[in-house]
Amino acid sequence: PMERQKCNQRPMRTCRKRNAGAGLPSRGGREVKSPERTLGESEAHPVIGELSGLLSGESEEWRLCPTDSSIMNIFDRKINFDALLKFSHITPSTQQHLKKVYASFALCMFVAAAGAYVHVVTHFIQAGLLSALGSLGLMIWLMATPHSHETEQKRLGLLAGFAFLTGVGLGPALDLCIAINPSILPTAFLGTAMIFTCFTLSALYARRRSYLFLGGILMSAMSLMLLSSLGNLFFRSIWLFQANLYVGLVVMCGFVLFDTQLIIEKAESGDKDYIWHCVDLFLDFVTLFRKLMMILAMNEKDKKKEK
Repeated sequence: PMERQKCNQRPMRTCRKRNAGAGLPSRGGREVKSPERTLGESEAHPVIGELSGLLSGESEEWRLCPTDSSIMNIFDRKINFDALLKFSHITPSTQQHLKKVYASFALCMFVAAAGAYVHVVTHFIQAGLLSALGSLGLMIWLMATPHSHETEQKRLGLLAGFAFLTGVGLGPALDLCIAINPSILPTAFLGTAMIFTCFTLSALYARRRSYLFLGGILMSAMSLMLLSSLGNLFFRSIWLFQANLYVGLVVMCGFVLFDTQLIIEKAESGDKDYIWHCVDLFLDFVTLFRKLMMILAMNEKDKKKEK
């Protein structure tokens, strides 16, 4: 060909370079490998290049790969669980106040469970208008009684009575869930306990007053929910009822954050009424449990209809 004749007429040095670039045999009969072709082959087969690097010990990732001993050292490390219970941003007096609040909250939970048991199992006291008025009256009486060392036992008795009648008031909703599927009750209770615990710890570990801005938003949402509930008495919309349940669930999660940090700030400012602070958290838990229980019951009922 004409191109090769021109190449032969050029000096040997230039011809060898051209032949090497084109991958043609040189004039001496030896084949010169093209650097472009070698680069293309390595790019086309990156796995081969990586394996060769691993076998030769030149791969940096291979040298940085953790050994079994280093992995075991990670699991052998001791975890300081006491550090999880340290709240350096909360004063010791407020921490003691929170212990009283959650101890009273645990008492309310046991008494409310007893009230629910009385309604569901023994039927000795039935939920109705009388129990609702009694619960409301005890709460107002508790709020009107000033907090002092002399009235502490009296207010604890009022708190126990309020929690008992609140548990009785949950009876009709519990009967409905038991009729649909009895497993709804433990599922709703465990779910509520997990949600309440997570949001409480989030409020305790967070920076002080970081969730207090939620107060106005939550109150506005509660007002809208109240108006929608009153309007739904006339519209009878199942979609509005379900939306009210889901929005209410989210709002009550926000109230757990808000009320927990509000209790801390009240205690820091000198308000040590742990009994009334317990009422705030108890109402949050009961409302959250009621919302979650109704959502699970509606979903279970829809599944049975589909079957």
